[in-house]
Amino acid sequence: MKDILFSSWGDRIVDNRGKDSGNHEGTDYVALPEYFNKDQKIKAMMGWNGFVIRSEEVDIIDLCRAYLTAVLDYSKDCGKCNYCKTGFEEMLEVIQDISNGEATEEDMEFLTSATEAVVDSSKCSIGRIGPLPFLQALKYFADDFARAGRGERAVTKGTYRSKLTAPCMDACPIHLDIPRYIELIKDAKFADSLNVIRERLPLPGLLGRACFRPCESQCRRANLDEPIAIKSLKRFVADKELTDEKQPVFSLNPSPKTGKVAVVGAGPAGITCAFHLALRGHKVTVYEKQAKPGGMAGFGIPDYRVPRRILEGEIKHVTDLGVNILYNQTVGRDVSISQLEDEFDAVFVSIGAQQSAKMGIEGEDMGYEGFIPGLAYLSEINVGRDPSADGKNVVVIGGGNVAIDCVRSACRIDERDVHLVYRRTRKEMPADDVEIHDAEEEGVNFHFLTAPVRILAENGKVVGVECIRMELDVPDDSNRPRPIPVEGSEFIFNCDIVIPAIGQRVDLSLLEGADGINTSKWQTIAVDEFTKQSSRQKIFCAGDCETGPDALVTACAGGRRAAHSIDRLINQLPLEYDENYYFKKLIDTIQILDPNEKIHKVESKPRINPTVLSPDIRKKSFDEVEQGLNDKEAVMEAERCLKCYQVVTIAV
Repeated sequence: MKDILFSSWGDRIVDNRGKDSGNHEGTDYVALPEYFNKDQKIKAMMGWNGFVIRSEEVDIIDLCRAYLTAVLDYSKDCGKCNYCKTGFEEMLEVIQDISNGEATEEDMEFLTSATEAVVDSSKCSIGRIGPLPFLQALKYFADDFARAGRGERAVTKGTYRSKLTAPCMDACPIHLDIPRYIELIKDAKFADSLNVIRERLPLPGLLGRACFRPCESQCRRANLDEPIAIKSLKRFVADKELTDEKQPVFSLNPSPKTGKVAVVGAGPAGITCAFHLALRGHKVTVYEKQAKPGGMAGFGIPDYRVPRRILEGEIKHVTDLGVNILYNQTVGRDVSISQLEDEFDAVFVSIGAQQSAKMGIEGEDMGYEGFIPGLAYLSEINVGRDPSADGKNVVVIGGGNVAIDCVRSACRIDERDVHLVYRRTRKEMPADDVEIHDAEEEGVNFHFLTAPVRILAENGKVVGVECIRMELDVPDDSNRPRPIPVEGSEFIFNCDIVIPAIGQRVDLSLLEGADGINTSKWQTIAVDEFTKQSSRQKIFCAGDCETGPDALVTACAGGRRAAHSIDRLINQLPLEYDENYYFKKLIDTIQILDPNEKIHKVESKPRINPTVLSPDIRKKSFDEVEQGLNDKEAVMEAERCLKCYQVVTIAV
């Protein structure tokens, strides 16, 4: 990037002041987009890693004022460090004196000493990191501050936008205020912590057990020792409410105009959308083709990971708000999308990817006894039926979470001989690493760099699967090494059960007869990425039928986003992108987490993980494997959180 006048980003100084534009030194340490949105150019930025100035129109003093004002505003709710709040207020008072041309030399010295004192005394990142770019500005633009303080130059006002985030918050698809709910656990305010989570997410018990934890992979604490057990802490406060036999109290905030909304699918996306619409006073009817709610989370996740009572209990909280769920109602058969569109003010489609993908090998379409697609296998397991009662030797094909759920479930039925076949190595497996580890402990036999070729059968029953060895080549479109067959390496697995679990796809037959709804080449419903509105004004979509098979938390985030858009549609407000959207794009570009950052002045403490049932015990039943944290453990784990809030301010 060469279109800059000055940059201190990442403590790397690039100073092009006074240079001809053709001789500007560039920097590859930050990729600052030219535009914030289509109408606003980014002239400068100040944040956790320094500051960047692009335009001579930007006044460094006013930029610092805007940035420190935002830092102060975001720190007011904390109250943990008195000097932090007082320090920012005093800094801003001096900056105002500088802007008025009334600052003394002592004021200038005070600015530096006060800023350094806040950095040294603060207990969280707002105070420890927030003032650092201001210190850089004082150092490298000392003459500007001095001249303005003496009244020798005017301070030019600018237009600014500011955002509070944290690495974990940014990584979370639904953007939970993770530092805040962990801080409340630290203070033993467990109910308040759960309320913070429920501001966005109505399924904390489900996600506290089955989330893939993108927040933990972006936890700044990992630069010191181990990431915070964020998922386990979410589960803890949800379980605490249950053990204390408390019922949640939700604050309704009805919109000026309310309406009727149909939701298709009672999975995580649909339930989240219904929850937020109900809070805004809308009348919501959910159409669910199964006899019970939960969607893929209900029939696709075994009880040893998420007990059914947890999911159904959280969905009951949503129906208690007035949401009506109609079971055994298949949209496209019992009622059409067009009928819903005529009857309701808006329709939200949130069907899951409930069909198993084809492997494209010989024998998979022959209807052999013992050949059971992964989703069908789990669905039977979750209603208490053994779908392979006559089989003892099981081969599961795939490397994702569905494949792992299948092998772990198979292990729990009559101590079967269970094998998992995957065409790449363990490193490339998309399944959760914890789930893979648990499957290994439970005795699953893993066969990597192995792919199926054909299903073998006798008298209509599976007797084996022919496989071939693979080797890894250059990366493919998924950015993983492409597996290629090793010629002449075929061999046979003798087995009587084959369970393919290589992926899922969406059944869009419910759209038949509804013209004008655009779909993608991946056979998903095409929607605006932010508003979730389809090509038909009243129809919205999120979850797997928008994204393809994806994480539970991503589906929940889409449901919340769609609810916001539907509320605006009913209230005849434009479905515009807001600042949150544009800031997300900006932060994704400049990156909030530095994996090489050294964490100083913090004592290393081991992560507290919940206890789990031993492999010998758990593989004999579907009892929940992970036992959860107790009060003391939860507070101790919460105390490890560095509260990594960060502020970014841009001049536009």
